[in-house]
Amino acid sequence: MKKISREGEWKQRPYRTVGVDLGDRFSRYCVLNGEGEVIEEGRIRTNEEEFRRHWEGEARQRGVLETGTHSPWISRLLQSLGHEVIVANARKVRAISENESKNDRQDAEMLARLGYCNPKLLRPIRHRSVERQCDLNLLRARDTLVRARTMLINSVRGLVKSAGRRLPAATSEGFVRRVSAAVPAELGAATQPLLQQIAGLTIQIRGLDHTIEKLAERYPEIHILRTVPGVGPVIAAAYVLTLDGVEAVAHSRSVGGFLGLRPKQSQSGDSDPEHNISKTGNVYLRRLLVQAAHYVLGRFGPDSALRRWGLKLAAGGQRAKKRAVVAVARKLAVLLHHLWRTGQNYQPFPEAISAPGTAASS
Repeated sequence: MKKISREGEWKQRPYRTVGVDLGDRFSRYCVLNGEGEVIEEGRIRTNEEEFRRHWEGEARQRGVLETGTHSPWISRLLQSLGHEVIVANARKVRAISENESKNDRQDAEMLARLGYCNPKLLRPIRHRSVERQCDLNLLRARDTLVRARTMLINSVRGLVKSAGRRLPAATSEGFVRRVSAAVPAELGAATQPLLQQIAGLTIQIRGLDHTIEKLAERYPEIHILRTVPGVGPVIAAAYVLTLDGVEAVAHSRSVGGFLGLRPKQSQSGDSDPEHNISKTGNVYLRRLLVQAAHYVLGRFGPDSALRRWGLKLAAGGQRAKKRAVVAVARKLAVLLHHLWRTGQNYQPFPEAISAPGTAASS
């Protein structure tokens, strides 16, 4: 999903504004008239039939929802019925999340009033298309399988350690082949089912990797992003599909904040304390960028201005290394957006800059 700007359209008062607090089984709604007065409240089932029956044939209204599991399909449904839809960024609407008298009925009314008075306060976003969401689901499914495989591998290693033995080092891909012979015989009954599951997950992950590779045929910008060391098909596809367009942020320098890789701010008067990163953006993409940063700074990372800049930051102990990884991840996010916007391939030492790393400055 991406931020949107429709200030001109929002200046016009809608015929009716409907705030909908989405629930998994039931959703609460609150309807305001053109003067901002509550004229109807109620509850409906969270399914297509009920929403269609409630909204179909009605005069154009402004519907206000919060981001959530059901917001993508409901927003598309209401738009297909001719209504204006505003999807509020749930992480940004503190008036709802920190309300001392929070309940579904009041949340629905708060959404309606914010949508009626000033939709900008909702930090609206736009959900990606059904096709792009399906492609992104491939990446999420792969991530789930990878985490499940990691958990099983750790379980096998833990069982063997409890018997006073250790398994040899092995990659996740070759784990079963590498360690099967090293498992103690007395643990065979316990570990064999786990090893079978690991082997099966590896085959499934390999199949998804092949499918994800083909995404570059539909999104040619993936080829450009993959020219950056440490950025493979998964990271490149996740970046393109998560941002859902290079216009998701106005400037490349803003991507770090968009993905939660910039420090939080709580400046007031003379007080301006230092904080950790905000972590408000997409968790999955942020984790992938951190993995890429580890590769850039690791022993297999090729020489580049970004690597030199990061290693210089890391020279100061374990805490400095952790900060350097986050800093490099932020610069990678900015760099990828810059390459996407300009259509240029990655250059390890850009000639147009005067200092190492500034081509991806944030």
